[in-house]
Amino acid sequence: MPNPKRRHSKRRTSNRRAHDHLRTASLAECSNCHERKLPHRACPKCGYYNGRQVIDTGAKSS
Repeated sequence: MPNPKRRHSKRRTSNRRAHDHLRTASLAECSNCHERKLPHRACPKCGYYNGRQVIDTGAKSS
């Protein structure tokens, strides 16, 4: 396995790490209870996904 001959400069290292930051999660609105939820996932509050209930949460939908 080859090893680097010289170390990378601080600027080069920082430029590489510039895109490693965390991004805020994009949220979608639940079509049933209008709560914010992660897209392409069932709503954790009411249990609906794509217009039908897929998880029994025990909570009453509004």
